[in-house]
Amino acid sequence: MGKKTKRNRPAKAENGESKSKSSLAPALREAEEETKDNLRFEDPFPEIVAEDDDDEQWEDADDGDDEQGDVGHDGDGMEVIQSWNPLTGEHLEPGKLEMDPSAYKMVHFLTGEWPSLSFDFIRDDLGDARTKFPHSLIAAIGTQAERAGQNSLTVMKLADLSKVQQQTDDDILGEEYDPEKDDDSDDEESDDEVDLDPIMEHYSIPHYGGVNRVRCMPQRTEIVATWSDQGTVNLFNVSSILQRFSTSEGKTTKMNDIPKKPFFSYKGHSTEGYALDWSLQKQGLLASGDCSGSIHLWNPREEGSYAVSSFYESSDTTDRFVDVSPSVEDLQWSPTEATVFGAAECGGYIRIFDTRAPHKAMLGHKIHANGADVNVLSWNRLVSNLLATGGDDGTLSVWDLRHFSKESPDPLARFTVHKTPITSVEWHPTDESMLAASDDSGAYVYDLSVEEDATTTKDLEIPPQLLFVHCGSEQFKEVHWHPQISSCLMATALSGYSVFIPSNL
Repeated sequence: MGKKTKRNRPAKAENGESKSKSSLAPALREAEEETKDNLRFEDPFPEIVAEDDDDEQWEDADDGDDEQGDVGHDGDGMEVIQSWNPLTGEHLEPGKLEMDPSAYKMVHFLTGEWPSLSFDFIRDDLGDARTKFPHSLIAAIGTQAERAGQNSLTVMKLADLSKVQQQTDDDILGEEYDPEKDDDSDDEESDDEVDLDPIMEHYSIPHYGGVNRVRCMPQRTEIVATWSDQGTVNLFNVSSILQRFSTSEGKTTKMNDIPKKPFFSYKGHSTEGYALDWSLQKQGLLASGDCSGSIHLWNPREEGSYAVSSFYESSDTTDRFVDVSPSVEDLQWSPTEATVFGAAECGGYIRIFDTRAPHKAMLGHKIHANGADVNVLSWNRLVSNLLATGGDDGTLSVWDLRHFSKESPDPLARFTVHKTPITSVEWHPTDESMLAASDDSGAYVYDLSVEEDATTTKDLEIPPQLLFVHCGSEQFKEVHWHPQISSCLMATALSGYSVFIPSNL
């Protein structure tokens, strides 16, 4: 209970009797009877004073423990909100975290009917390097439903993505008076300052089996490839859905029927897989890899179909341990050479292939001495000799392929602060030194141009290259940069999707 204050009692005369009414303070006198000559004044707006129970509140708060790790108390008993980082803090449930709006220029969250492992952006005709709010984007998303027949490939458009409205002193205290300002003139808010409700429009195409990976052809983003957990690779044409998006914007266009199935399916893989990537140099060239260690190449035909052939098998190499799975986890084409692509494999291997030399790797190294799987890789499109990789042990590395011919190449950078497996990595589309990565706990932005100072960073728990941490969702799976909106990222997780622009980018 709180402390009780002593109340003053009326003073007593020396003879022990109470003082007369006239000597008492007015507030302590008994009320006199109201007459014509003695009218009482009644305040129509009486002042209501709340009881002071602060002491009781603070004592009760001190008796209990904090429910979450980011709330504490200072020496005076005041509640203090503390920042939390998944790389250094203790594990917290996503629902116990509270977002700091000042960390974002834009942030929006969306929860779908089913979770998603993978998605990809579809380019639009609104231009590149967009910075003006509100933003809009289109994404192709694959679902992970409970039953194979419940899945779908969903094409979603998000519009009116507005800027985070930051509260300022003027919002709390009112704007400072300016005598030179015309009182009769209304200030017109800029588009950036308008707070709009986001609009979502989406259409779905049935997809048999859960979608392991989604990738859109860079030259024709209406062509979408998917890896099914049923062991099938499918190609969809979603142009009819994009036509409906244009119609909703007021554009006149002819609309075709939305397809009910893929226009091409391939069942030549022996098992399911995750590795899937389109060539940047040759339109329509696709590579797919499965969990048995096989890589197949897709070459487009004039009539619109594809010629698919086996390019590489796990039995083509002998540099593996017997107990290591040969699974190909990820594939990425070179941004400058039409015949070259890289593969991330289980057992800690990275291999570089040339389509002119099938059944063998041109370069290959075991980059993880502990044998941890290489889950993902990304080829820098601006500096073509840089390759980023993410491992199952939480290691994020950057390699210079010019040194890959050595027997034991060293990475240009290696970050080991992640506690859970790296689930995706991707270079910034316009900044050669910046990359985004995700693990189970969050999505992260690194800037490799930040140089370490050995005298000031040796005791830091997190690397100085780490610019931004986005968390709060459950089990992040992929994070991608939008190719046309400056520094905009989208992430998918078990609990839903998030679209955001960090305030420091």
